[in-house]
Amino acid sequence: MSINEDSKMDDQEENNKNNNEDTVVNAEDVGVSFYSGNHADDFKSRILQFFKEWRLPERELVTPLENISFKGRQGEILGIIGSNGAGKTTLAKIISGILKEDEGSIEVDGNVTALFSMGMGFNKELPGRENVYLNGMMLGIDKKEIEKYIDEIHEFSDLGEFFEQPMKYYSSGMRSRLGFSVAANLNPEVLIIDEALNAGDAKFSKKASQKMNALVKHAKMVILVTHSLRYAQNNCDRLMWLDKGHVREIGDPKEVIQHYRATVPKQPPRARRNLQIEKTEAKVTENVVLRAKDVGVSYKLSTGKFWALKDVSFEVREGEVVGIIGHNGAGKSTLCKVLTKILSPDTGELDLYGETSALLGYGTGFNPHLSGEDNIYLNALLLGIPKKRIDEYYDQIIEFSGLGKKVEKPVKDLSSGMKSRLGFSIAAVLQPDIFIIDEALATGDLAFKQKASERIQDMMSRAKVVIIVSHSLAFIEQICTRGIWMDQGSVAFDGNVDEAVYKYREAQGLLKKSVPEQRKGAATDNNAVNRQQQETQTEV
Repeated sequence: MSINEDSKMDDQEENNKNNNEDTVVNAEDVGVSFYSGNHADDFKSRILQFFKEWRLPERELVTPLENISFKGRQGEILGIIGSNGAGKTTLAKIISGILKEDEGSIEVDGNVTALFSMGMGFNKELPGRENVYLNGMMLGIDKKEIEKYIDEIHEFSDLGEFFEQPMKYYSSGMRSRLGFSVAANLNPEVLIIDEALNAGDAKFSKKASQKMNALVKHAKMVILVTHSLRYAQNNCDRLMWLDKGHVREIGDPKEVIQHYRATVPKQPPRARRNLQIEKTEAKVTENVVLRAKDVGVSYKLSTGKFWALKDVSFEVREGEVVGIIGHNGAGKSTLCKVLTKILSPDTGELDLYGETSALLGYGTGFNPHLSGEDNIYLNALLLGIPKKRIDEYYDQIIEFSGLGKKVEKPVKDLSSGMKSRLGFSIAAVLQPDIFIIDEALATGDLAFKQKASERIQDMMSRAKVVIIVSHSLAFIEQICTRGIWMDQGSVAFDGNVDEAVYKYREAQGLLKKSVPEQRKGAATDNNAVNRQQQETQTEV
């Protein structure tokens, strides 16, 4: 053997050694399968199914993951994207050891800390501080270790005095912030984040991305499961695209996202958004559908009275699509609960003229043990819609949700995105007068968000008013004709949606340097608006 050949073999062995040392997660032909039906279900599900049909349903082999092979590298942020039901959460649970693979093998070099959804493992009756200990110990971290980082977790979460308050007073975004703060500040070796930042505001999302980049410098790796393609492209070193339980592609985030987008059905041609807004505004009538005057909601906390809403006043006229934006804890969800009469205002007056349907989060009102079919009736009845009307639109709801036979499964077996799709389909197809959506599409995939956008735009001509609460500023800009920016329980701005988003981004320090620092209004600087639209367009 020549010297050159010896040298090449030595180099190859060295490369293989380095590759093995750099591999944190090594999955080879991983597969998971199970039989559907209630044979392996919990006791409550079996009893409900027994009284419904008096028989056990037919068992069907389901394979959510098949032949999954990939390597997770030392020091990287690996993103996982794909449509609802593609197997993203199932894979995350296998990596974290919650599920065991049926086929193939997976090796993880390091202790895994997983954050699967906002508030998972939290006790709503306990204060945030006590929930840090509870959540940390559920992650397998010793209490003494948590005590070392409790002040850092408090500071990072930006919860202020709410850190000492029961979590039942937290918004979904505040729970998300606390959950991430616990998981990210306790020095994880491998951190998995599965859709846990969906309810986070833009400022905290930026802070979380900086934290993840800092983590991988001394930890081993971060795995991020998300539907936000913009967030994935900006923060991940590589992307894995899952499609129907298979790895479709792994590689450069920009290229993977481009290929993923190409598979999403294109929306039918329609006018540009600015033209569409002018067209929508032309249909706005003088009929006031919703009127709030000096509305206030307060809570008695251990630190004194806290005003979740204070002196909130605005009117919404027929034909408007209103986007409500603001940071976590700004009062957005509290306002929605007041509008749907879940809460009664302590001060002020609220007048509603029309039938109201609200979607206050994916799966709200669903019974996890009942099938999606049964939950259509349950959820619609909770919205105050009569059974005859549900019967009339039942097939349309199933078709719009795109769940197919999966709607026959118990809701607890559906992914968060599937619950989101089903909940939206029920409320949207039944055409209420006033339609309120509070972060209910946070877990929806790209294709369904486009579909939902079209339906909301279609509802403009049928529903009297649509109100959307979302942290997706691009989604708000695309859909809404008017923006209300909430800040610390009060209305900070109410007017043109572009201007509302701009002012909010400016206040949160989220504007890019290329955008002029000063702008009197959206209407007076169309170039700045267009640039801002281009920056946020990939978020939808």
